[in-house]
Amino acid sequence: MALVEIKVPQLSESVAEATLLQWKKKVGDSVAIDEILVEIETDKVVLEVPAPSAGVIAELLAADGATVIAEQVIARIDPEGKAVAAVPAPAAAAVASVAAPTPAAATVGGAMAGVAMPAAAKLMADNQLAAGSVPGTGRDGRVTKGDVLGAVAAGAAKSVAVTAMPASAPARLLPQVAAPAINLGDRPEQRVPMSRLRARVAERLLQSQATNAILTTFNEVNMAPVIEMRKRFQEKFEKEHGVKIGFMSFFVKAAVHALKKYPAINASVDGTDIIYHGYFDIGIAVGSPRGLVVPIVRDADQMSFAEIEKKIAEYGAKARDGKLSIEELTGGTFSISNGGVFGSLLSTPIINPPQSAILGVHATKDRAVVESGQVVVRPMNYLALSYDHRIVDGREAVLGLVAMKEALEDPSRLLFDI
Repeated sequence: MALVEIKVPQLSESVAEATLLQWKKKVGDSVAIDEILVEIETDKVVLEVPAPSAGVIAELLAADGATVIAEQVIARIDPEGKAVAAVPAPAAAAVASVAAPTPAAATVGGAMAGVAMPAAAKLMADNQLAAGSVPGTGRDGRVTKGDVLGAVAAGAAKSVAVTAMPASAPARLLPQVAAPAINLGDRPEQRVPMSRLRARVAERLLQSQATNAILTTFNEVNMAPVIEMRKRFQEKFEKEHGVKIGFMSFFVKAAVHALKKYPAINASVDGTDIIYHGYFDIGIAVGSPRGLVVPIVRDADQMSFAEIEKKIAEYGAKARDGKLSIEELTGGTFSISNGGVFGSLLSTPIINPPQSAILGVHATKDRAVVESGQVVVRPMNYLALSYDHRIVDGREAVLGLVAMKEALEDPSRLLFDI
């Protein structure tokens, strides 16, 4: 029976190549159908590659850290259960010598005692850390990026000889090995390559600042009405919908309320044209072990509070586990960044291109404010709206933020759309 090829999954149109993180099997290991063999990182998501057939790993044609493209054959399985020592092409043979034969490399690519997050698995491979050598402190004992960095700083990294590839081998298949730690006494340093996601985020942020005329307007909102409403209905809401009502659903609803009134805030620039979107796809910035991601809550104007809360909870879990799909991260007409969950009091968020605006939400703190000539204490939150001044005038931006403020200070406005 012929060997079964394992290929790189189809990537999105905007993604030309990806990075192979770490093989979970080595040549000669048996695999079950649909068992995850390796994870591939793009600049947006981490894709899992399952075994298309049960059998034995016969060949590994791409090493940990290799750059790969869609539909590229990266391994082969012998479905009859016998490892096949096929004679590979010169370039493939060179890659195989990196990926499989040495005992040390097999230890790195073999089965893991504790599940490592994608970014952690990549760092372990880069620093030649044996599987199971780093204790996990994450959820369910998972090994996080911080665990690996801590192990490296403590001297856990071991140098492993890597067979040099011939000059004729494609440069894109060379593994990305991190530079060794530099011992400076009590001032150690470690040089590691950027992940694809981190590099893409950096590129987009620089693009945003270079191409947009970014200006930020601020306002403050009294969160007491929202807090009181949540407190009043939390128990019934959770019992009815199976999810707690948080603050973010109120911010999403308030944002949509303002975007309907001021369409330029929901627009984007395409060359010399302005595209006014007749739908409301709200990006919610979420921190993940791999970095910042912005999954999209589509048609937010048609969703209830419960539906928004469920979708945000779903995205949060997927972001932690590295399970967000390319489709869930693509598009969006407006974004919300909640730095308040980390304690931020004030910031100027950067626009997520090609969108024209982004709302920054911050920590709610009790502050002294003046109401009817009296100094009172209220739970206040500073809101920041960064906007592209090329298509959004200051008047629209300020009034749009005021509309959000008014909707949060009197949530009944959202019911009557006023």
